[in-house]
Amino acid sequence: MPDIGTAEGARARRVLLVSTNYAPEQAGIGPYAAQTAEHWAADGRTETHVLAGIPHYPAWRADPAYRGVRRVTEERAGVRVHRRRHTVPSRQTALRRALYEASILAGGLLAPPRTGPLDAVVAQLPSLAGGVLGARIARRHGAPYVPVVQDLMGAAAAQSGISGGGRAAGAAAAVERHVLGRATLVGVIHETFADKVAALGVDPDRIRLVPNWSHVARPSRTRAETRARLGWSEDRTVVLHSGNMGLKQGLEVLVEAARAEPGVDLVLMGDGNQRERLRELGAGLPNLVFLPPADDEDFTDVLAAADVLAVTQRASVIDMSIPSKLTSYFAAGRPVVASVAEEGGTAGEVRRSGAGVLVPPEDPGALLAAVRKLAEDPAAAQALGARGPAYVDAHLSREAGLKRITALLDEALETHARQRGTRT
Repeated sequence: MPDIGTAEGARARRVLLVSTNYAPEQAGIGPYAAQTAEHWAADGRTETHVLAGIPHYPAWRADPAYRGVRRVTEERAGVRVHRRRHTVPSRQTALRRALYEASILAGGLLAPPRTGPLDAVVAQLPSLAGGVLGARIARRHGAPYVPVVQDLMGAAAAQSGISGGGRAAGAAAAVERHVLGRATLVGVIHETFADKVAALGVDPDRIRLVPNWSHVARPSRTRAETRARLGWSEDRTVVLHSGNMGLKQGLEVLVEAARAEPGVDLVLMGDGNQRERLRELGAGLPNLVFLPPADDEDFTDVLAAADVLAVTQRASVIDMSIPSKLTSYFAAGRPVVASVAEEGGTAGEVRRSGAGVLVPPEDPGALLAAVRKLAEDPAAAQALGARGPAYVDAHLSREAGLKRITALLDEALETHARQRGTRT
């Protein structure tokens, strides 16, 4: 390995991050994977590689820039990214998801990344294939293996409403048990995942909390300026949902809210495999607007221009995931209305931030009542929204998040070295 020229003359450690989702994807796990890898690459002591898929999320369409590409190695911000092609299902069923995972696994097995000897392997779950590949590569190199649980696929199969999900849940959980059982340490992004991971057979002493952070910039333009550019009238209440339009989001509640209340504008910004279905469901509603994902430089300005930011989930979604959009919502400084199960992790995060209100899931009337109450008291809405940036500063800063996940890597390396010393 190369000598990085430190005062001690130490060589750079070589780390592989396995993450199906990666930049230039702007939603979901991709930004966290990219910022983590770039942080390690810039720290002066880590040669960083990433095994990733073809950009496709949240549209669930392969990025046209990668059309025809089966495998490629790129340099991005000091990181060497090894991409492998895989299927991209436009419609989500348990079978299609299984084929998607199988194609990721096949790509990594048939063409493993050429990295040289590795000191550690970190994998972003929920990708079961990514977890299996990470564990396999780590074992081959005799390196510590550290999965970071962003979502739980077994719980997702059972709770998300995906066709055939109930039958697939047990199989997915079995793979998770296999993958997590081989880990040196396991990172979880929210404490609600810790018990689930422990139930899969992981010693609680090996579980570490590594919350995601707010990866977006603060708004840079005035709300009035952005609303004018978007054509949003100042005398209309705008409720905005941003991010993936999938099954687990249960976005039908926003379509029905638009149908029930013509005086409120419901804006769905983003992409996903349910986008066209939602458009068809809301056909003819003038107050239901669909926007493409905003550019990075405009994203938080658009969020901040809304009156209310909505996060929605199906009633069955309790502990399978924490929406990554929340960290961006809080940074935008607008009040959040969360139409989610009260006992779930998403509700807990909204309560902890103090920046939003909770309403029962799949209940458009309850959602609209909360929106009206905020619209009738702009000062209270402003005060509620202002708690979001304060929560980000205290708990979700990028610096703190990257420090936590780097500490997880450092601890795994130290633990592995100790275990090897004990065995010898």
